[in-house]
Amino acid sequence: MIGMDVAISTEEFQRFRTLIYDESGISLNDQKQGLVSSRLSKRLRELGLSTFSEYYEQLTRDSSGEEFTRMLDLISTNKTDFFREPKHFEYLREEILPQLNQDKKIRIWSSACSTGEEPYTIAMTLYDSLSDPAQWDCKILASDLSTRVLAKAAAGVYDAERVHDVPPETVKRHFLRGRGVSEGVLKVKPHLSAMIQFRRLNLMDEQFPIKSPLDLIFCRNVMIYFHRPTQERLVNKFYRYLKLGGHLFIGHSESLQWVTHPFTVMAPTIYRKEM
Repeated sequence: MIGMDVAISTEEFQRFRTLIYDESGISLNDQKQGLVSSRLSKRLRELGLSTFSEYYEQLTRDSSGEEFTRMLDLISTNKTDFFREPKHFEYLREEILPQLNQDKKIRIWSSACSTGEEPYTIAMTLYDSLSDPAQWDCKILASDLSTRVLAKAAAGVYDAERVHDVPPETVKRHFLRGRGVSEGVLKVKPHLSAMIQFRRLNLMDEQFPIKSPLDLIFCRNVMIYFHRPTQERLVNKFYRYLKLGGHLFIGHSESLQWVTHPFTVMAPTIYRKEM
């Protein structure tokens, strides 16, 4: 039995699918039944459970929500890279920052930050694009549903191969290289960490703990997991939290073409609040 997957029945899968959708907005199609079984089987064994029904009971009884978060960690793909979709960072540098030069203040939300590559890339872009970053008030909120990836993001420690495609001078400016036992490991420098606050947020919440209007929201490669009605609710919520002239960036594999929203399209995957 050790190492073997626990089978999930179609009925059990439907219950999990409904629970995951209701709590996180993530929509699993029928083809994901095998994936759920293979990714959660080890967790069932760790808990000494022999069926998915027992695990479901445990999940729904856990008022802390910690086990649900752990389950989502196991079934979701947290793929991310530094400077992923570079056109977004070019647009930030060339189009958005020049407009903000007057008040020297910027508020950004990386709303599905995973292990932190996105918010640190935003921070690097700000630091390298502003003539005197110390004179600016830059704050980046970086959030995710997963406490596991947030802990990794907040630590700011990465294997050297994660920055393989980043220019060496950029790496030198923004990372400390490990020596001795930490050879092959990099740590984000304090001038980047100081800009970022990491916290757990669920994009399905009716309201977000954001007080001041935002200049920019990054929500990339997350909405592909959501049904269209969920996407529409989320995009319209984002609109409320942006200031006039604020921008929303979505992933290159996503589109708001079939979603009713008040944004103006500036470029593929880049949207602006103009009213």
